[in-house]
Amino acid sequence: MSGTLVLLLILGVLVVLGVIESMDHRRRLAQIPIRVHVNGTRGKSSVTRLIAAGLRNGGVRTCAKTTGTLARMILPDGQEYPIFRPAGANVIEQLRIVRTAAQYKAEVLVIECMAVQPPLQALCETRLVRGTHGVLTNARADHLDVMGPSEIDVALALVATTPIGGTMFTAEQRHIDIVKDAVQDRGAKLEHVTRDEFDLVTPEDLEPFSYLEHAENVALALRVCSALGVERQVALEGMWKADPDPGCLTAVEIEFFGRRLVFVNGFAANDPESTERIFHMAQKQFPEQKRQVALINCRADRPDRSRQLGEAVVTWGHVDSYVLIGSGTYIFARAAISRGLDPGKIAYAEDRRVEEIFELLVEQSGRSSLIIGMANIGGMGLEIVRFFKNRSTLDGVKKVAS
Repeated sequence: MSGTLVLLLILGVLVVLGVIESMDHRRRLAQIPIRVHVNGTRGKSSVTRLIAAGLRNGGVRTCAKTTGTLARMILPDGQEYPIFRPAGANVIEQLRIVRTAAQYKAEVLVIECMAVQPPLQALCETRLVRGTHGVLTNARADHLDVMGPSEIDVALALVATTPIGGTMFTAEQRHIDIVKDAVQDRGAKLEHVTRDEFDLVTPEDLEPFSYLEHAENVALALRVCSALGVERQVALEGMWKADPDPGCLTAVEIEFFGRRLVFVNGFAANDPESTERIFHMAQKQFPEQKRQVALINCRADRPDRSRQLGEAVVTWGHVDSYVLIGSGTYIFARAAISRGLDPGKIAYAEDRRVEEIFELLVEQSGRSSLIIGMANIGGMGLEIVRFFKNRSTLDGVKKVAS
């Protein structure tokens, strides 16, 4: 048998196996009556968790999967398990998630979109999830190297997960016309959560959360739960009990040899607009802290994010020191200095261990400081969060007030 014939036979077998796998996947999708595909720039993981928790509390058998700080599979009883990724993150893992949800006889699967490349976002919806319901939290200027160059391009990319013939829920305000066009194109129905609906989520509704949850995320999740048959108060009580994403916005306090350090975890806010909001919220809540330290976790594979943040931070107000960690820190530094930042305020800690970074932060902090983590939760960001949390000596993890 010639080599060419063997190659053709192998190719034929692979094609047949692919067709069989595709048919099996379609069958599993059909076993899950409701599939909620969650996308957006900020808040995807939180909204995924909120919807799933609200539905669970309403007696709906629900599985969920997040792709946030740490990818998690959440089962109908609320237990969570890490997603095994032997070769790194890949959208094909959504096949395993659907298989698991079908095995657990889920009535609803709430699944966060894990794709960034616009063609892959469309593939995830039309081939892997085939949502009955879509959710778009918002569209902000992030991943511009892939979805850009502008925020409008980001919005155009994100609406690729609009379900064909389904229902699209969104809390997006700026680019709602783009969402409407996508909904019309795919023959879907639009459920737009407006700012007036944000205001219906009261401080009393938000107080029971153990971390800062944004009113718009709660309002959006409540609208989805209501559409799926769970009353507002029942859904809300379920959300209060849900475990937060590891990257959620919290603060810890440390007493260290007479020094008082307050660390705010804002690493998961990847775009400058959301980060600035956290920056000012933290300063407002902890005005007694004498020094302000920005802890910037850079990633060499996210150059646009570092550049955007570097250009933006110089306009936010007084900061005593910028400590740069992670990789590709020069990108942030170059952008910030070009916008007028004093180079003497920058302390470089690229490739240092977490203990060494802590020592540098202590040096930069004086007797009292507010340290705000920014830019990226991945890699060193998560290590820093754990380091501070494990050493909190006062009130433990605290909610950052809105």
